[in-house]
Amino acid sequence: MAENPAQSPVEPVSAAPRRNNTHNLKRIFGGLLVAGLVGVAASWWFFLKGKESTDNAYVMADTATVSSRVPGTIAAIHVENDDPVTQGRLLIELDPADFQAQLNEVEAALARVQAEIQSAQVSVEYTEAATQAAVNGAQAAWNAAQAQVRAARETVEEMARDHDAALAEYRHAKRDWERFDALAAQGASSVRDRDRMKTALSKAEAAVGASEARLRAARAGLDAAEKEAAKAQARLAEAQAGRLQVRVEQERLAALRAHEKELEARRDSARLHLSYCRIASPITGYVAQKKIQVGDRIVPGQPLLAVVPLEDVYVEANFKETQVEKIRIGQPVKIRADCYPDRRFSGTVEGIRAGTGAAFSLLPPENATGNWIKITQRVPVKIRLTEPFAPQYPLRLGFSLKVTVDTSDQSGPRLRLPSQRASR
Repeated sequence: MAENPAQSPVEPVSAAPRRNNTHNLKRIFGGLLVAGLVGVAASWWFFLKGKESTDNAYVMADTATVSSRVPGTIAAIHVENDDPVTQGRLLIELDPADFQAQLNEVEAALARVQAEIQSAQVSVEYTEAATQAAVNGAQAAWNAAQAQVRAARETVEEMARDHDAALAEYRHAKRDWERFDALAAQGASSVRDRDRMKTALSKAEAAVGASEARLRAARAGLDAAEKEAAKAQARLAEAQAGRLQVRVEQERLAALRAHEKELEARRDSARLHLSYCRIASPITGYVAQKKIQVGDRIVPGQPLLAVVPLEDVYVEANFKETQVEKIRIGQPVKIRADCYPDRRFSGTVEGIRAGTGAAFSLLPPENATGNWIKITQRVPVKIRLTEPFAPQYPLRLGFSLKVTVDTSDQSGPRLRLPSQRASR
């Protein structure tokens, strides 16, 4: 089909404006793209350069979970949820009847033992004094008996010498009489001399008899003295054996004192258990998680309520492990809370956790088993708020936050120093 010659001159005239419009649109789009890239670069340069941000951040606090140290029945509750409490304030009271009865029982037993100790002390003192007096008396009697034995022996020896002398006189007198008797029989001596010798012999014989009697009496006195000395020695041994009774009394007193120490320990323990019936707040904060009522039976370790220190909360921001390279302790932090969109908080980096959150989870990953997939881990960073607590803007436990760490200052350490730990 032949072309229409009338249409061929019109086509070049309408195509040129379309190409110009397209070219203009491309130039405008390119300019806008360049302007956007420049804006993004400028925004990164001025607002994001040297900063690390995350919205995986939450308000945390060292919450104190209050529980009882002893089992018991709740008698009174002095707080409710959301009440402010100070450290040491009475929170809960348990029924103290059982523990008071235990304390009374132990105190009564202790009083009885202390009375026995006083009696035993008197008994020890009396037994010791009586035993010492008996030993002293027996020792004196033994010494006197020994002196009597020595005196009796000396008397015996003296009487023996006198007897020997009397015997010598008797023998001499007997020889004289026998000689004079023979001479008188031969007529060589007078009868008078013979009678005189006979009288001397009779006196010597009587002297021997008297000395023998005195010697026997002295020996009898020595025997009596020795027997008395033996009795005195036995009494001394008996008195000295009485010291064993003193030892027995002393050991009994020591046992009573040991029992006293045991009862004192039980008394102190009973007092502690009684004091545990009054449960006080361990820290200053606000009451939360109260789930108990008067009359409830509780056991040791059972959570009763929690005390949240809202005035000392901190931020735990979970940064990706690729972000913590430039984060240092002491760097400033800007914080925005979702609940206060117009309020900004400030803080500083206080610590970087020693491991990732997964490493300390209840079920840590077992990367050596099964199929492994690399997942970027999160590292908790502790941020301490630098502004004072504002009651009109309280940061409650668990609030979601967005934090931005200014990492331009790289002079701080990655780990907390020992001096910094001591200053906390």
